[in-house]
Amino acid sequence: MATLLQYVVVRKDLITMLKWPVGAVIAQACHACAATMVLYSDDELTKAYTTDLDNMHKCVLEIDNEEKLQELSKRLEQENILHKLWIEQPENYPTCLVTKPYKKEQVQPFFKKLKLFK
Repeated sequence: MATLLQYVVVRKDLITMLKWPVGAVIAQACHACAATMVLYSDDELTKAYTTDLDNMHKCVLEIDNEEKLQELSKRLEQENILHKLWIEQPENYPTCLVTKPYKKEQVQPFFKKLKLFK
């Protein structure tokens, strides 16, 4: 079977401009990953992805700001790429998004311009 992968996209400006602690940003990604797995738990690729928990693949990327994150989310919606846009409450800040597991070649084109999170 082809490699199954989840993309995790985190706003870089949360750390660089808004001075959030790295741990708080990682928590946002964790929330979004957990929510995505619950939302799409009945999906066949999600089921396949979780059959071998020790070999799951994620690609964690950074995006410049809220506007670009929102644009990416809208583009994914238009292309029927299922994902969860995580909005931190009570601040109502979109902080990251996570796709459900997909075959890498199916979704990679949507993320090829983004850099690895660092």
